[in-house]
Amino acid sequence: MISVAAKLAGMHPQTLRIYERKKLINPQRTQGSTRLYSQRDVDRLKLIQVLTQELGINLAGVTRIFELQDEIEQLQCLIDELNKKVACLQESLSQELEKVKQSALVPMSRGQIVLRKTRRPGC
Repeated sequence: MISVAAKLAGMHPQTLRIYERKKLINPQRTQGSTRLYSQRDVDRLKLIQVLTQELGINLAGVTRIFELQDEIEQLQCLIDELNKKVACLQESLSQELEKVKQSALVPMSRGQIVLRKTRRPGC
């Protein structure tokens, strides 16, 4: 509820409504449209207070800071996803390389191993 969140964040409920209108905060709502603030929302409200009151950043600046934070989170998720793909590709490449090595080796009668002549693509 808005009054509880306002008390937890140390601000007036009307301030929360302003932040919501400016899309700085987006609490979930019940079917009856009651606002439900999570701990993350309350923490965000406290951060807005610090940014505006202690650091003198206006609400447009706060909005931009939050946009950049969201971008960083999205990019970090993309980096994690790409790192997983790279690891998977490296494993596949390693397996294929091992297959090529094994198929290029020919055992000799005295236990020696000789490389088979392989044709390079396009040769």
